[in-house]
Amino acid sequence: MTPHHINILQEPAINCKGRLLSLASPVVMGIINVTDDSFYEGSRMHGLHQVVEKAGQHLGEGATILDLGAQSTRPGAAMVGAEEEINRLLPAIHAIINHYPQAIISVDTWYAAVAEKTVMAGASIINDISAGDLDAGMIPLAGKLQVPYIAMHMQGKPATMQEKPHYENVVREVLDYLIAKMAQCRAAGIKDFIADPGFGFGKTLDHNYALLKDLRLFHEILGAPVLTGISRKSMIYKLLNITPDEALNGTTVLNTIALQQGTHILRVHDVKAAMEAVRIIEKIKGN
Repeated sequence: MTPHHINILQEPAINCKGRLLSLASPVVMGIINVTDDSFYEGSRMHGLHQVVEKAGQHLGEGATILDLGAQSTRPGAAMVGAEEEINRLLPAIHAIINHYPQAIISVDTWYAAVAEKTVMAGASIINDISAGDLDAGMIPLAGKLQVPYIAMHMQGKPATMQEKPHYENVVREVLDYLIAKMAQCRAAGIKDFIADPGFGFGKTLDHNYALLKDLRLFHEILGAPVLTGISRKSMIYKLLNITPDEALNGTTVLNTIALQQGTHILRVHDVKAAMEAVRIIEKIKGN
């Protein structure tokens, strides 16, 4: 991390297919899992009516972005192919847009084919947990589509990522990875790059808390907006010896710390609680 990596910070905003979304104040991204295999049972959606209902709930509680995923990324989860993801996601996107035409939809996928079909169907952000490492076509496609691209750091692959993750210095290594990834994305024509340190993805409990403690560095050094996804994850429930269902209070504590550390997007299962944290922190800042 040499000085030439440091960018002049500007008020962050992303262009979602012609709609400029300011990130000067943090926004909340509500999770909708179009799958039966999420680690948190409360986020699993089975039918389209449930998807639309959850979208309405998230939007009503203040979510700015809806993040749709059709593949569980919990350790050991069965892999779903691109075709199955498309079959699950397209009806969900159409149903949400039909009911909520102004909704900003993000699609959580590492397949370029899924990203292309879903953006054409109405999604306007790509959220890739592999940052292009699982599909070489993803970053060029995101550049071609000219949509915001969320690049997440993950050590290993979802099925094996929690088998003895190791770093000499987790903050430095994740930062270096995202610095290189951002350069790759810029070269591919991606204008709106969003960095996600990847809490829980190939990290131990201690790694996760080290990243959270120094989260402010990511925006300061990258100059890009930062997304934090810690909602109900094992870094909370394993530390507190509880279940994901019991992890809302811990989630709110960590989301509050992330907001104090300057995160721009909170990716959550529980929008109302996250919005309350945003309002409180913004009040303290004087916004």
